[in-house]
Amino acid sequence: MAYVITEDCIACGTCIDECPVGAISEGDIYSINPDTCTDCGTCADVCPTEAIHQA
Repeated sequence: MAYVITEDCIACGTCIDECPVGAISEGDIYSINPDTCTDCGTCADVCPTEAIHQA
């Protein structure tokens, strides 16, 4: 099950550099492509606002 980014996202960019498959896209609130996400959880581990959760 892919991870999702909630509205708690502050668009800090920390998660983008950590994603090994490039599944995260920038925006006012970042988003994760569920077709690319491998469910590794690295993004959730580094998110300072805990805005990333499994769907």
